[in-house]
Amino acid sequence: MFQILVIQQYTLGSKIILGVFFVAMTGILLNYGMRMIEMGYVLKYKRPLYNHFYLRLRRLNKNQKSILSNQFSFYKKLTDKEKKYFEHRVASFIIDKDFIGRDGIIINDEMKVLIASTAVMLTFGFRDFYIGIISKIVIYPSNYYSNINKAYHKGEFNPRLKALVLSWEAFVKGFDNESDNLNLGIHELTHAIHINSMKERDVSSIIFSDSFKELSALFTENESLRDELKASDYFRKYAFTNQFEFLAVTIENFIETPQEFKSQFPEIYNKIRQMLNFNVLGY
Repeated sequence: MFQILVIQQYTLGSKIILGVFFVAMTGILLNYGMRMIEMGYVLKYKRPLYNHFYLRLRRLNKNQKSILSNQFSFYKKLTDKEKKYFEHRVASFIIDKDFIGRDGIIINDEMKVLIASTAVMLTFGFRDFYIGIISKIVIYPSNYYSNINKAYHKGEFNPRLKALVLSWEAFVKGFDNESDNLNLGIHELTHAIHINSMKERDVSSIIFSDSFKELSALFTENESLRDELKASDYFRKYAFTNQFEFLAVTIENFIETPQEFKSQFPEIYNKIRQMLNFNVLGY
């Protein structure tokens, strides 16, 4: 009797283990299959299979929502559905990052919302919008002295410390004129997104990185385009410092003056649009 009971228990245990094994293997195969399908889709269409999927949408508090609605013009271009996604991402980004004030500055909702909104705007076409290489956002009241290179800065991204550092005065000034192609937040966040895409292998990082390689190849192969860029006064001269600054400057232009960009340099415009997977009205 005892022997039969042991065999029955062992058999039941084996069935449970086998069932768990098959469920796990099925999950792995389904996940692998979906990834293969998506990679085929990405290779063909240069965009993710899907972008927004949330079990629960986070909401901003009343003050945060008011700041977003009244002070961030990009938000007004979105559909009602897109606005809900945008709010969710802003709220999630704020929770994910550590905001730190320096030189007596006190962190408030305006700082959190406007910086998070700038990041979410740039990654609105990404599935993973967190920019994982940023863990903290350090805010100074104005230009600050950097001990690293012994100079004053308006902003920088430090990948070693995973820190985005900004002068609040300079950040806000970037939104005073939204067609001058000068925006500190967009510029420094682009650096972070660029470096993040080189380290991560999620689908949006792959698209961003591959599109940048295509853009670089376009310049290498097209000497007349390079000459045209340098002769034009559309991109400020700082863009030609190196490839990182070029990308940051072109994305400033892309966000602030998309129609002029598209008219003057359609090939570059389309690569940036592909890179960001940007499908927002007006772009």
